[in-house]
Amino acid sequence: MLQSFTDINKLIKFLKLDNKNKKKILLKSSFSLYLPIRLAKKIKKNDLTDPILRQFVPLIAEEKEKIGFSIDPLEEKSFKKGNLLKKYKNRALLITTNACHMHCRYCFRKHNFEKMGDKNFIQEIKLINEDKSLDEIILSGGDPLSLSHQDLLSLLTKLDNIPHLKRIRLHTRSIIAQPEKIISSEFLKIFKNLKKQIIFVFHINHPKEIDKDVKKAINSLKKQNFLLFNQSVLLKGINDDFKTLKTLFEILIDIGIIPYYLHQLDKIKGTSHFDVSTKKGTRLMKDLNENMSGYMIPKYVQEIPNKKCKSLI
Repeated sequence: MLQSFTDINKLIKFLKLDNKNKKKILLKSSFSLYLPIRLAKKIKKNDLTDPILRQFVPLIAEEKEKIGFSIDPLEEKSFKKGNLLKKYKNRALLITTNACHMHCRYCFRKHNFEKMGDKNFIQEIKLINEDKSLDEIILSGGDPLSLSHQDLLSLLTKLDNIPHLKRIRLHTRSIIAQPEKIISSEFLKIFKNLKKQIIFVFHINHPKEIDKDVKKAINSLKKQNFLLFNQSVLLKGINDDFKTLKTLFEILIDIGIIPYYLHQLDKIKGTSHFDVSTKKGTRLMKDLNENMSGYMIPKYVQEIPNKKCKSLI
């Protein structure tokens, strides 16, 4: 079972924060602390600039109000039918759960998680069956790998039996929180008899998130002939520098993951301290293009409500 910090005072003690740094921690937040211990162990003690800490530990900067930041910046509610979102022509996104193995402070759905309904997804499967324009379903959340093995197998089997679907894509951050789950034979057995192309898109933002256990989990997925991609969010004070991004994308390629997207931050309320200007982002992409092979470099994109695709920056 995944062990995590959920008590901010216990985490402060574990991180050995001094009085000066303690004052910058948000002790009460509507978006609760949930940080796997394996990630907390990577954090440098008494250092608020640590890239793992900044992603998962609530800071008082979250309380800063800024114009343009809202609780539903992507206007997802306007696209929802049950837990199914269809914004694009040939694919739809299924919110499989509101559970996740960690709480990222910049999460764009953190203000909009409602109680999940029927975990058998009867309404959503019916809609997918009826919409012959769909050839790909994206499983998101929360994190689809937070589902039990039984529930994930049940859902994947139902999708696998829909004739017009060709691909099933799983977006997950679980690999950095609980890589041992992905290595397990019970997990890999879920996919054994599926006929559709399975695609994993990981959410890895910093080289520090990748260790030998993560690499071992990636190797186990590579052996199953899944397609493996990564998308990162451009985050101030975490990965908004040339060296960090170059190192991240090189490591991803070396372990068999294609860098897919570098996302501009979605302007969710309480995340303005993570925001990087598109001017700086464009400059970083220029530097990366001039110093790396093209296949190593993701598309720099932004999600704009009501657009039919991601917008290139």
